[in-house]
Amino acid sequence: MTTSTANGLELCYEVHGDPADAPMLLVHGHGAQLIAWHVDLVDQLVALGFYVVTFDNRDAGLSTHLEHLPVPDALAVVTSADAAPYTIGDMADDAAGLLGVLGIESAHVLGVSMGGMIAQALAIAHPRRVRSLTSVMSSPDPVRVGTPTPEVLELMMQPGATTRDGVIEQSLRSWRITGSLELGLDEAWMADIAGRQYDRAFYPDGVARQFAAIVGSPDRRPGLAGVTVPTLVVHGAIDPIVTLEGGAATADAVPGATLVVIDKMGHDLPKAVWPQFLDAVHDVAKRA
Repeated sequence: MTTSTANGLELCYEVHGDPADAPMLLVHGHGAQLIAWHVDLVDQLVALGFYVVTFDNRDAGLSTHLEHLPVPDALAVVTSADAAPYTIGDMADDAAGLLGVLGIESAHVLGVSMGGMIAQALAIAHPRRVRSLTSVMSSPDPVRVGTPTPEVLELMMQPGATTRDGVIEQSLRSWRITGSLELGLDEAWMADIAGRQYDRAFYPDGVARQFAAIVGSPDRRPGLAGVTVPTLVVHGAIDPIVTLEGGAATADAVPGATLVVIDKMGHDLPKAVWPQFLDAVHDVAKRA
């Protein structure tokens, strides 16, 4: 792992594969760290001919923790976007800055959940940095389209655990509600990642600020209408965190976008869907 200054922040990142191959930037979701990318999935992307870059978003992992910024009240942010300390657009600027530091003029960009929102914003604000766009289990405006189910909203309102064991158990309870139960939950891997993320950087204030960015950012659909790169939208048919409406709205907003709906998939990427997922990602990259 390496840390470099980009967009005025220290961003921790890893690279995988041959620098001579086509670069792919992976952007993770709310509160997730770069170690939450399954190593086998990254290896398969490398095998497809990609030079893969993973990184910690601001306020997560070993990237800059913006401790000087307030911890916002979620309800206040929903009521007034001005309450968000930063936006998804600011996080997209981080990603663009990281590509610049790495000497990567443009990359295939793949984001999941909040990472999909950042990838969308990157394609809008920094079109020259994006060769193709893949938005997974995401929404262009999660407050208004693709909103969570009532069960998930109730889950979100529960206090966050603070101990290592508590964080692992809370994470597993969440996956059992939001994940792809019929396709198989790798609970051993999920517990391991939750524990390792806790050990590496437990920082709930950053998670709260990232949530504020999610709900406090403007609708990206007007900007997505101007995206011209090949675009893939992947969504689980039973996703309860960002419901299918969010993926459909993303695909509808981007001219010529391809929407792939995966049956029985929730808000995760179980191994059972990887062949279909990787084929779609490879196909959209070949169109760039």
